[in-house]
Amino acid sequence: MVELGYKLSSEEHAPNDLIANARRAEEVGFTFGMISDHYHPWVDKQGQAPFVWSVIGGIAQATRRFSIVTGVTCPTVRIHPAIIAQAAATTAAMMPGRFHLGIGTGENLNEHILGTTWPSAAVRREMLEEAIQVTRGLWKGEVYSHRGPHYTVENARIYTLPQQIPGIYVAASGEQAAQTAAKLGDGLVSTSPQAELVKTFEQAGGTGKPKYAEMTVCWAADEATGKKTALEIWPNAGLGGELSQELPLPRHFEQAAQTVREDDLSSIPCGPDPEKHRAAINQYVDAGFTHLAIHQIGPDQDGFFRFYQQEVLPAFR
Repeated sequence: MVELGYKLSSEEHAPNDLIANARRAEEVGFTFGMISDHYHPWVDKQGQAPFVWSVIGGIAQATRRFSIVTGVTCPTVRIHPAIIAQAAATTAAMMPGRFHLGIGTGENLNEHILGTTWPSAAVRREMLEEAIQVTRGLWKGEVYSHRGPHYTVENARIYTLPQQIPGIYVAASGEQAAQTAAKLGDGLVSTSPQAELVKTFEQAGGTGKPKYAEMTVCWAADEATGKKTALEIWPNAGLGGELSQELPLPRHFEQAAQTVREDDLSSIPCGPDPEKHRAAINQYVDAGFTHLAIHQIGPDQDGFFRFYQQEVLPAFR
């Protein structure tokens, strides 16, 4: 049976609201949260992008059992992996046994801000592999140095380490990335119910490891309102291919999304029919995912929480 969590959408909510949403998610029965790590939202209408590590610190104090996975952090361009290693270690010390580091190769949207070149996909994968090496090296708690093709670390030691080192869950959407996730990571992160992706991950060494995914929904009092809200706030879900990795600014996503229509968002369960939400979740169950974070689009988080507490969560306990 899949474990259901709640997606903390940093692109849509201010930091104190994210903390309150995490507390509410724990109260209604979600067991974990997956929080996005962005410098920019996808489109300006979403309106937010707080610094994720500050927000998680607040969540650590506001919850008791609720675990957190970053979904996902890019430890390669915008922030050096040695800093991510320290941030994750501190977070895990604040949330004993309740934090795991989800990582991926990132998007130009968030990583271009320092004026560095946005690397090709192949180079980004190399950088991610080296970043994992740096992170694990620093988590040993000893003086650590590293000189690789992409990163240098000189005589660094992380003094504040948790008793339980967090897992590193690696994002993947294709075969090669899934193999990397199995080889170097403690778990998988994805965004769609791809059974073949899970199969590749398991065959490459991921059998028995956690497999996380996220699913976007838009609960509303009626289906039409849900569809309208989804199109207005989350039109980027209708963009395919490599655009999500390559476009540098929210306005570029807005321009690309001008052709997106409600029908292009048909994979998003909208409205108050619990069967639609349950059926969508079961696609991830059937694909083999062990954990699924539900992302509710828009400001009506209270209605979503009531609906899932009453109509959806009981079916997956």
